[in-house]
Amino acid sequence: MRDINHFIDGASFTGTSGRFGDVFNPNTGEVQARVQLATVAEMDTAVQAAQAAFEGWSTTNPQRRARVMFEFKRLVEANMQELAELLSSEHGKVVADSKGDVQRGLEVIEFACGIPHVLKGEYTHGAGPGIDVYSMRQPLGVVAGITPFNFPAMIPMWMFGVAIAVGNTFILKPSERDPSLPVRLAELMMEAGAPAGVLNVVHGDKVAVDAILTHPLVHAVSFVGSSDIAHYVYQTGAANHKRVQAMGGAKNHGIVLPDADMDQVIKDLSGAAFGSAGERCMALPVVVPVGKKTADELRERMVAEIPTMRVGVSSDEGAHYGPVVSSQHRDRIAAWIATGVKEGAELVVDGRDFSLQGHEKGFFIGPSLFDHVTPDMSAYQEEIFGPVLQIVRAASFEEALSLPSKHQYGNGVAIFTQNGRAARDFASRVNVGMVGINVPIPVPVAYHTFGGWKRSAFGDTNQHGMEGVKFWTKVKTITARWPDSELEHTDSSFVIPTMG
Repeated sequence: MRDINHFIDGASFTGTSGRFGDVFNPNTGEVQARVQLATVAEMDTAVQAAQAAFEGWSTTNPQRRARVMFEFKRLVEANMQELAELLSSEHGKVVADSKGDVQRGLEVIEFACGIPHVLKGEYTHGAGPGIDVYSMRQPLGVVAGITPFNFPAMIPMWMFGVAIAVGNTFILKPSERDPSLPVRLAELMMEAGAPAGVLNVVHGDKVAVDAILTHPLVHAVSFVGSSDIAHYVYQTGAANHKRVQAMGGAKNHGIVLPDADMDQVIKDLSGAAFGSAGERCMALPVVVPVGKKTADELRERMVAEIPTMRVGVSSDEGAHYGPVVSSQHRDRIAAWIATGVKEGAELVVDGRDFSLQGHEKGFFIGPSLFDHVTPDMSAYQEEIFGPVLQIVRAASFEEALSLPSKHQYGNGVAIFTQNGRAARDFASRVNVGMVGINVPIPVPVAYHTFGGWKRSAFGDTNQHGMEGVKFWTKVKTITARWPDSELEHTDSSFVIPTMG
């Protein structure tokens, strides 16, 4: 049995906890490796290594840190096929989708290559008589990221790319379900020239998470996962005096107005609802057609579209999506489908009995389609995180607008229309953090920021872009005066200074 070790202080680190987690091949259902689960002491070893590396790395000038990012980018691109296949082997998504996972992470690394520019502070000359005021952004110290199974390349790079570029050292606690790719990224970061201890990978479960959240030398934590755990991470981290951004669950809606290009809508819905087996926080699992005619046409065309989708193994170049990550997750999706039926929704297409010939023990589930879903159903209120599309019919634009606005989650939303005024009004009024206009998965580019509202995010700073720079740094503002002989010798020392 292959063991997946931690990566601490620039090298593979064998833990001594005696606790392991199984890493499956989702295509076959077989255990392919086991991953070590860290103790509190092993997490402390990683933190101490990061702390030891911090002084040297934080005082390395930004241009030299950027050169490491440039070389890391080159190495990831040179090893793209290997990384994508490694990712697919543990996650289950098809290789083409895994390449997209890696590429979207690399886009944040590209942003981090420009870190000398974005770290420039503000300066005011002559703010008062002989007084200048300026600011600088400084790294926090040892920081950490806790990342989910569904994007084992993209989300770690979203976090550690910016955090390391601004001068911090980093502890990554990836998902124990697909842990090999994050270790490989850390190896490439060392090869790119980062000193040992700058990027460490520690595998684990709640023990490792709590060790991060309570360690006095960890100054900031970024998290992506379910909303309940995101809330716990936010509360626990804040209670231990840490800066925290915790991204939670989602239930993204797609509003379809009667004038929408239905050919494009069906194509976009298929990819957004069923791509990566629906295991995306920016998936689009709810479609809201406005008006009966729009709803009937959408349903009819989706029913015809679903049989054309090909579910296959990760290495199948013709497959639209592969297996889900685990048998437990497949059973959870099936249970939510059963709940929807029990609550009165119409199950138009049932994917629960799907089986792939020759891979009957793999974690496969076919695409499912519900119609006549209503907002009072728990299957609508909660995140399913699988290849399940729900049709919620709306009679008017205002009713459609209210659905995502009132939902407990506020990660992303999309509207499909050819009416610019309606789209503009929707984007302005909807109570959701990220909006797509004829874009089904509105993940912002790397130099903008990613973040939802309501129970989709805890904390007030978003991922990557300038918001990421702000999160991973602290601002210091300096007011400087250089006295000019007797002009500065006044008797106003006991009066609050002003610049007038």
